[in-house]
Amino acid sequence: MFESYLLFFFAGLGAFNGVALSLYLLWRQPVTPAQRWLAALVLMLSLRTGKSVLFYFWPEISKLVLQIGLTACFLIGVCLIGFVRAWADPKRQHTRYDPALTLSLLALATGFGVAYPYTDNVSLWAGPVWRFIQVGWLVCLLVASWLFFRATRQGHARGAPDALTSTHVASVIAGVALIWLAYVTAGLTSYIVGALSFSVVLYLSGVVVLTRRKPRPAIAPYQDRKIDSTEAEAALQALHKLMADEHLYKNAGLTLSKVASRLNLPPARLSQLLNDNHKTAFKPYLAQLRIEAAKQLLRAPAPVPMEHVAEASGFLSMSTFYSSFKKAEGMTPAAWRLAQTRLDPSS
Repeated sequence: MFESYLLFFFAGLGAFNGVALSLYLLWRQPVTPAQRWLAALVLMLSLRTGKSVLFYFWPEISKLVLQIGLTACFLIGVCLIGFVRAWADPKRQHTRYDPALTLSLLALATGFGVAYPYTDNVSLWAGPVWRFIQVGWLVCLLVASWLFFRATRQGHARGAPDALTSTHVASVIAGVALIWLAYVTAGLTSYIVGALSFSVVLYLSGVVVLTRRKPRPAIAPYQDRKIDSTEAEAALQALHKLMADEHLYKNAGLTLSKVASRLNLPPARLSQLLNDNHKTAFKPYLAQLRIEAAKQLLRAPAPVPMEHVAEASGFLSMSTFYSSFKKAEGMTPAAWRLAQTRLDPSS
């Protein structure tokens, strides 16, 4: 009896913590598209796991619970693909319609459930539907893996996330694959193994994140000597040319370390260069470049949607775009565009 309670506690706690984690991912700022997809993925896994736990300990539970669990299972692979695509395309150049497509699939799955409810079609849901979900989940796993490997090969050329983020994405794919395998082979082991696998993956992921988390390295103290004026001028010219030629500021994930690496400078040296010789820190410098890029788009004769202006300028979110622009220009982007139109009636 004690073992049964312990099994229920461990499997059920995994499902509960999964829901809590998905809410945390949506609450934690800044919320990136990949983070939203990861939250949806964890939520679908949690619903599927919760259904397994409830059915294992209460076989007579309402068939509606089983139907919700299998519907969520249908979307696990879809959310995994959405997560990998969003990670590989942080500017949403090719993924802006992915959420709408997923909602359409959810609507189709819901409509199917309404037309053929589990209560009246037990053999249908337990047979063909479950096999279809298993195969679809596997296909999505293979597609997500292919997208991941393609993105990692092309990532450096497109300014994609760094290797550590790639490790996290690979861990998510591997974890989902392990859960799929546990559910597919449950007939050879035990039905509850699928739910337990989710708990194991969830807790192991937490341990890995905590053990890999290192305190942010402090920027090395400035060297005693100031940067020579000739050296500083050459380095600043190289920095400005890099930004002008390659538009690195349009990458929402750009960091001081990445720019320093492109200039073959230590991060502390670049920070010193900006502070001492350009009289600004890296973040304000980057924000100003993005604001100037946004102003160019706002001057366009044909009005450009504000969301596109923010994304094309490198801002991670609309709220950051508005607050940064208003801080720099003293007015909102829309007001600034209107003021420019009044100054130049021909536009």
